[in-house]
Amino acid sequence: MIKLLNILFIEDDIIEGIKFNRVLSQLGLKHQLIEVNNGEEALELLQSGGDLPDIILLDLNMPKMNGIEFLRILKNDESLKKIPTIIFTTSNNQKDILECYKIGIAGYLIKPLKYEDYQTIVKKTLDYWTVNELT
Repeated sequence: MIKLLNILFIEDDIIEGIKFNRVLSQLGLKHQLIEVNNGEEALELLQSGGDLPDIILLDLNMPKMNGIEFLRILKNDESLKKIPTIIFTTSNNQKDILECYKIGIAGYLIKPLKYEDYQTIVKKTLDYWTVNELT
């Protein structure tokens, strides 16, 4: 069954946030998007007791708390560790990729430079999670 997603988008780059919102708008996707600038803000939000997101899109290179640090904390928290987390980053560092999968991510996507490719990756990713059976 196709459903609307509650997406937590963790990204410190304002331009990336604008681009992501633009893609959602251009594709006519009505998912609920919650945006935060870093891992610390994301943890505060997740631990506040509100509704949990269906998926998390996480950048790796952020100030205060990078994506891997955030991921370690998230996956060690019993109430949060089941949230599918997809890395969405510019880093194609093999060490980062392996470490993220070891910690327990649901996917690792490298942000393409070309806007059309970026749009395609976002659409395919969100299409997948709208039909995937989330617990």
